[in-house]
Order: sequence, then C-alpha cells, then structure tokens
Amino acid sequence: MVQVSVNDLIMVVAFAPIGAFLLGVTDIAVPWETLILSVVLYIVIPLIAGALTRGVLMAQGGEAAVTTFTARIKPASMLGLLLTVVLLFGFRGPVILSQPVLIALLAVPIIIQSYAIFTLGYGWAWAWRLPHKIAAPCALIGTSNFFELAVAVAIGLFGLNTGAALATVVGVLVEVPVMLSLVAFANRTRDKFPA
Repeated sequence: MVQVSVNDLIMVVAFAPIGAFLLGVTDIAVPWETLILSVVLYIVIPLIAGALTRGVLMAQGGEAAVTTFTARIKPASMLGLLLTVVLLFGFRGPVILSQPVLIALLAVPIIIQSYAIFTLGYGWAWAWRLPHKIAAPCALIGTSNFFELAVAVAIGLFGLNTGAALATVVGVLVEVPVMLSLVAFANRTRDKFPA
C-alpha cells in the first residue's frame, strides 16, 4: 500500500511537469491545462473515490466489509479492463493491422522493458528473501507503465487519429497481456519465496 501510495503521489505531483518537459524538448506546445486535467481525471479523482469508499466501508464493517466489496467489484473491474482494450483496439484496429512493422517498432521495446524491469525487481526481492506478498506487488508496480494516463494526455493534446495516440494505444494493448503473463509467472513461483 505504501508503494502504491507513493507511486500515485509522484504521478500527481510529477506527471504534468515531466510530460511538459519531455514534450517541450521536442518543441511541441504543451497546454498545461490538458496535462493537469488528465492528472485530475485519471489519478486524483479515482484516488479520492477509492479512499472515500474504503473509509465508508471501514466505518460500516471494518476490513471484512472492504474484502466483501472488493470481491463483489472484482468482476466489474476485469470487465472494465477488457472493455477498455476492446474499445481501444476497435478505434485504432484498422491502423494497427495496416502497419504491422510500425506496431512492432512500438511494441518490442515496451515488451523488453517490461520483462527486464520485472525480472530485476522480482529477482532482487527473491535475493533479499522478501515474502512473495511483498515481492510480487513491488515488481508488478515497478513494471507498470501507466499507459492509461498517457492515452488520455495523447488524445487530449493531439487527437485520437494521431501517431502519439497510436503509440499509447499500442502501449496499452501490449502492457495488458504482458502484465497478465507476469502475474501468472509470479503466482507459479510463489513457493520460491519465504512464507
């Protein structure tokens, strides 16, 4: 929870300045309003909603209420993830299918980066003899690329039918199966970590 909280805090505070810097280096005009609005809509509001929901559930029934709610909402969150991927592919599918070399040039570095970061984090946690319940989330959070925020900013700044939006959509389409494969690997190697 601490790692997720720190990660979200960094995203809230640092995403807009880092995005502005990186886009500014390429001489692209960056409307700060769009960057800040993206952070508010895709990080701040969900973070506040989650904290309020947890607070209400803890007041009503404690940790058991949170666990019950999480179990009930899990199918909807999985459906939301699947729907997001289907919609992104639906909007950009023809472009993705018509330019396989470009898509490979975008996807291969993301795949290599994701597996390398996970290997480093998960291997390091194993070497330190951390329990699996700490090692797996740490490695997975470190591996995540936050493409959902990048998609929002790219579409907001450049529009849906641009190369920037295509690159971020490819990122989401690559990241989801990669992260699912890493979760499966982490679950299969659970017994390699101390209890």
